[in-house]
Amino acid sequence: MAGLDQATPQPTEIKLHQKSRLLEIAFADGSRFNLPCEFLRVYSPSAEVRGHGPGQEVLQIGKIDAEITQVEPVGTYAVNLAFADGHNTGIYSWVYLYELGTQQTTLWERYLERLKEAGASREPTSPMPGAFEHRPKSK
Repeated sequence: MAGLDQATPQPTEIKLHQKSRLLEIAFADGSRFNLPCEFLRVYSPSAEVRGHGPGQEVLQIGKIDAEITQVEPVGTYAVNLAFADGHNTGIYSWVYLYELGTQQTTLWERYLERLKEAGASREPTSPMPGAFEHRPKSK
């Protein structure tokens, strides 16, 4: 990763709002973004989500209830976000968080379109009917 330079957006404040499931981030240029946990989870910069090259992205489904459980600094250039579903391998650089903030509407619409094309949902998948069949008690 390239070093920080004058063009790198610098955060001045990062707050996790657990009730509303938003990560609020303010930058030195006056920009302020409220990024939903679900949005951050589906756009995780991890290889698990992005793949290892173009066209290898893995569509994240059922993440409407995504929650961030921990925000850890990574040096002076990023944070690592840990999610309640166990996902914790994405390193969100200041540049990436700034891009997510400035492109939030477009990226979210793209995500919803990809879900629709895949016939997938933001809702977690529920067990199939009959998955937990009633069994007679042992004698």
